[in-house]
Amino acid sequence: MLRIALVILLAATLWQCRDTGTTHSENAAALPASWAAGENVPKLDAYWRQGKAEISRFELQQHRYRDLHPGEAVLVMVTEDFLTDKQVKNDRYQNPNSVPVLKTNLITRFTTGVYDYSTMTSVFTPDNVPAFPHTLKVTHSVQDWCGQTFMQLNHAGKSYRVQLRSYFEDEGDQDSAIPFVVLEDELFNRIRMHPQGLPTGSIKALPSASVLRFLHKDIQPQDAEASLAEYTGTEFPGEQLQLYRLEFPAMKRTLEIAFEKVPPYRIAGWSDAYPGFDGKERRTVARRTHLLLDDYWKHNAAGDAGMRSLLGL
Repeated sequence: MLRIALVILLAATLWQCRDTGTTHSENAAALPASWAAGENVPKLDAYWRQGKAEISRFELQQHRYRDLHPGEAVLVMVTEDFLTDKQVKNDRYQNPNSVPVLKTNLITRFTTGVYDYSTMTSVFTPDNVPAFPHTLKVTHSVQDWCGQTFMQLNHAGKSYRVQLRSYFEDEGDQDSAIPFVVLEDELFNRIRMHPQGLPTGSIKALPSASVLRFLHKDIQPQDAEASLAEYTGTEFPGEQLQLYRLEFPAMKRTLEIAFEKVPPYRIAGWSDAYPGFDGKERRTVARRTHLLLDDYWKHNAAGDAGMRSLLGL
């Protein structure tokens, strides 16, 4: 009986993902107070605890070069257990340095004339914000017929460690660091966890990895103006929507994310307007067309391919 009790205790400890080392709360002041205030940050509810991922398909008009290009985006959001020391998924449940995170996987695919693009961004944000106020990791990759580029941010104690691997001569291989700021790439996770805590007013933010790479910008935080309001337009699907707006004056860029006002705060779509290579402003737009809750990792047989029609893929 004692052995069984010890096994149960160990399993419960690992399942709760208790970090036995120091937490990251000492750096909470680097983020908006609304994120770090424990009483204002609810735990992820049962919607995310049913062993399934939320998969959304978006119709995409992607700004690239001097035109808008048709494509699609797939947004996969799911909870998982994440190792804070190795900063990878907890597969073996033998390492106690583990926390539950909400993960975003955003995949976009579009064509530019004769050739195509594919991008993927993964973001890992702990749901215990008071103890872990910062997103732990962001990875991003771009593939097109010219080559590929990879970018990664890792929580490194007092700052984010940044890696860039690019086939462009002016970018090459870079290793650097940036202070803790709001990450544009973590906004989907923050919306789904606690949209009322989104920062507003004048903030420092790091633009998304996709935009930084498309525009070949330095990986540095920028001044931004943020606002949260009711959505009064008709462009995005759904009722009782809110709109989070982030403006980067130096880039002449405006990002807008529309999401449902009530839990589970599903993403209805987004737009991103900035000047192209010819100086003319164009607007990327993604509108949700399909949504499915599914344990997709169990459906990997050839016979499961028909399920893609449920997502309009």
